[in-house]
Amino acid sequence: MNKQINSIEKARLARGLTQQQAADIIGVSRPTYNNIENCKKDLTLTQAKSLAIAFRISLEEIVGSIDGAEIFCDPIESVEKYKQIILNSLKFGADADGKITKTKLAKLAYLADFIWYYIKNQSMSQMQYRRLPQGPVADIYFRALDEMEENGLIIREPKGKAILFSLIEENAPTDKLSKEELALINKIGNAWKGKATQDLVDFTHEQLPWQICRDGEIIPYGLITQEEPEKVYGDIKL
Repeated sequence: MNKQINSIEKARLARGLTQQQAADIIGVSRPTYNNIENCKKDLTLTQAKSLAIAFRISLEEIVGSIDGAEIFCDPIESVEKYKQIILNSLKFGADADGKITKTKLAKLAYLADFIWYYIKNQSMSQMQYRRLPQGPVADIYFRALDEMEENGLIIREPKGKAILFSLIEENAPTDKLSKEELALINKIGNAWKGKATQDLVDFTHEQLPWQICRDGEIIPYGLITQEEPEKVYGDIKL
């Protein structure tokens, strides 16, 4: 991958990260990472995306472009894909009555993104996740729910202290998802179907991405790759 590297060290220091921590995020040794910062070694596109997320900067600030072609994901397309991840997580993970809590739904979408990263070394949605009290949640999650409710895709209803969601139509849109992505969302939903929201919250709290970050901090996807498989998949059968 031939590219211009722009101020990676400055961005890393601004986030208060050591070279070793940055190296862990992209799965390389500290000497290898040092060579990256000193323009002696190229980043892969996937590694550049991981650093952009961890450093809270745009991909362009790290890599510019490849062979003159912009490498940004389309933000509108990414948001629409993330909504389809949510909708299909609801479809496959809802209880027998077709309903699911807002918190559990957020966790299913998180698992889809981070398990996909664990397998493929890339995010499914390209969304940015943050450490919240109930576990990792994408920054756009709550806005996405509001928009899908306004567009007549989901129904929201309160139940005690919980908020439940259900699909208006039986089938959720899938045109932004690959067959492999949809299959993973299906397996995750079915693995957690019928289980208590708190069980899923506890599961995500045991994972390194939630444990190592501070409250409100953006969670680097690369942290999930440091986990053992059983702490990533739980009861999910791949």
